Amino acid sequence: MKFLQLIRNGFALMVVFLATSACATSPQTTAAPAKPAAAPVAAAPAAPSMAKVVWHVDFSDPRRLSAMIQNVNNMVTTYQNDLMDYDVRIVFLAGGIRFVTEDPLERTPFAEDASFKKERPELIQRLQQLRELYGVKLELCEITREALNLPKDRIIPGVTSVRSGVVRIAELQSQGFSYLKAE
Repeated sequence: MKFLQLIRNGFALMVVFLATSACATSPQTTAAPAKPAAAPVAAAPAAPSMAKVVWHVDFSDPRRLSAMIQNVNNMVTTYQNDLMDYDVRIVFLAGGIRFVTEDPLERTPFAEDASFKKERPELIQRLQQLRELYGVKLELCEITREALNLPKDRIIPGVTSVRSGVVRIAELQSQGFSYLKAE
């Protein structure tokens, strides 16, 4: 009995073998010669739909702010030349408050000196130009303003108040904004 089973299994294997080898050599089923494989093409990185940048201003040095304003100007000009949408924010807190008010901030750590008194109008004008010409958003920390007892009407026009400057920066970063700070 086992002998007959072995013969049947062997016969079945031989039939399968002959059938597959006949199909492989049959001219009707011969596959067309394979085309050389195309070299893999790396997908170009997707361009960001919008550049999002937040600048952190917690310093009181007018030279640093002047350099930063120039950098922001270069940035938005480049985006415009490249026809790229952008959302650029400048968040002012701590010592940065002195750049968004004409108040002398007497009896505060950020009080103006004679040199800054001369520079401030030009710096404010340049910040306003960034806002008006390029749509750069200026934001001021309410915690800083309140700590200095500075009335809201002493802040230059176009500056938006945010509850906390550092919280705002963290929120913007979580929304995909790149963080920059002038040094």
